[in-house]
Amino acid sequence: MRNRRTPEQVARLLGEIQADLDAGMTVELALRKAGIALTTYYRWKDHQANKLSLEKVRIRELELEVDRLKHLVAELALDRRMLQEALKKKP
Repeated sequence: MRNRRTPEQVARLLGEIQADLDAGMTVELALRKAGIALTTYYRWKDHQANKLSLEKVRIRELELEVDRLKHLVAELALDRRMLQEALKKKP
C-alpha cells in the first residue's frame, strides 16, 4: 500500500502540473511526468477548488461581520457624542 501524500505535496504537484500545462504539455504527459493517474488529478483539483470556495464563503462572512461591527461602533460613537453634548449644556 502506498503512503498518502500530504496536502502540501498535493498542492506542490498540482502547481508543477499546471506549470507543465502552461508550457504547452498535454494533460496526459504532465500527469505521467508527475506519476499520478488522471482520476487522481481531477479528484485533487476538485478538492482544492472546493477548499478555495469554502475560503471565499468564510471571507465573505467575515467581511459582513466587520461591516456590522463598524456600524455598531459608529452608533456607539454617536451616542457618546450626544451624551457629552448633553452634559456640557447642563448647568
